[in-house]
Amino acid sequence: MRYLIIGGAGFIGSNFAEKLLNDNAEVVILDDLSRAGAQSNLKHLLRKFPKLRFVQADISRDQAILNRLMARTDVVFHLAAQVGVSTSVADPQRDFEINAQGTLNVLEAARASSSPPMVLYASTNKVYGELENIETREDVSRYFFESQNSIAETQPLDFHSPYGCSKGVGDQYVRDYARIYGLKTVVFRQSCIYGPGQFGTEDQGWVAWFSIAAMLGLPVVFYGNGKQTRDLLYVDDLFEAWMAAVKRIDLVAGKVFNIGGGCEHALSLKQLVEHLSKTFGYSIEVFFDRWRPGDQRIYVSDISRAKKELGWEPRVGVAEGTKRLLEWIKQRDTFFRRMFSLQLEAVEFKRSA
Repeated sequence: MRYLIIGGAGFIGSNFAEKLLNDNAEVVILDDLSRAGAQSNLKHLLRKFPKLRFVQADISRDQAILNRLMARTDVVFHLAAQVGVSTSVADPQRDFEINAQGTLNVLEAARASSSPPMVLYASTNKVYGELENIETREDVSRYFFESQNSIAETQPLDFHSPYGCSKGVGDQYVRDYARIYGLKTVVFRQSCIYGPGQFGTEDQGWVAWFSIAAMLGLPVVFYGNGKQTRDLLYVDDLFEAWMAAVKRIDLVAGKVFNIGGGCEHALSLKQLVEHLSKTFGYSIEVFFDRWRPGDQRIYVSDISRAKKELGWEPRVGVAEGTKRLLEWIKQRDTFFRRMFSLQLEAVEFKRSA
């Protein structure tokens, strides 16, 4: 099969591309290289796989390029996105262009193809909003749902923040193009994906960011009380879910799946910091700031539909997953120290003052 990975130089896309290329698949990566780490990921792939085809383009503006690529594609993985909530608040126009307009452009290119490809879309749990209608409780370390364990696909949508709105628009367009135009599409409402290759920042990719900060000795900030709880999913397990959908596309086309670690792999920001400290010996300084808009107290995926219809469930636990992530970070110690040199200098100055 011929695969097009839109956003393929990012954390998830580059990991997935490497797996496909190792299996001798024909892969094309489209990316605008705007995210931190994307160029590094791409260089790694091109060194290892010289025959990999890369196209630099902006899905919100380069419709003609999308149209040409679709003509020779069997499966499209649409991963390109503006992914930061605070970034979307600062620039909602650009957030919309990338996430909403860009997704519509991808779908239109697929629809215009003489042999339309499958389109698998990486959506987000943020389409469910703050889940204000569900009562929660808390203990000293995390939040829990009061009357249920997790969130199923039947949960009403409630877009909150420009990011939630723009991703929600894409989510619904992908779903509706299956109903209206007969495209073979699948929506994955993904929870917290983490693993090697993730250049986490304070705004996105918190598991990787906390791990990088721990290794470098940088402080982290809890926006809120640190009890916010998510179900973590190791990146390789996500790929298994995607490929299960590709193999079963005639059965699952037009459907939506909540994809995450589920109840067994849920933990809070505080619990992750404690895990990094106790298991790996890091000393992590924590500061607190006000809650950010649209931040859910707790989100845990109900993955029962994916288990039943895709024959899928997570395999990599948090202990093993974070170990693999930290090993990858350690191998790139010099790179990360350059990347966060200003923050390291500020911390050193403060400590020596």
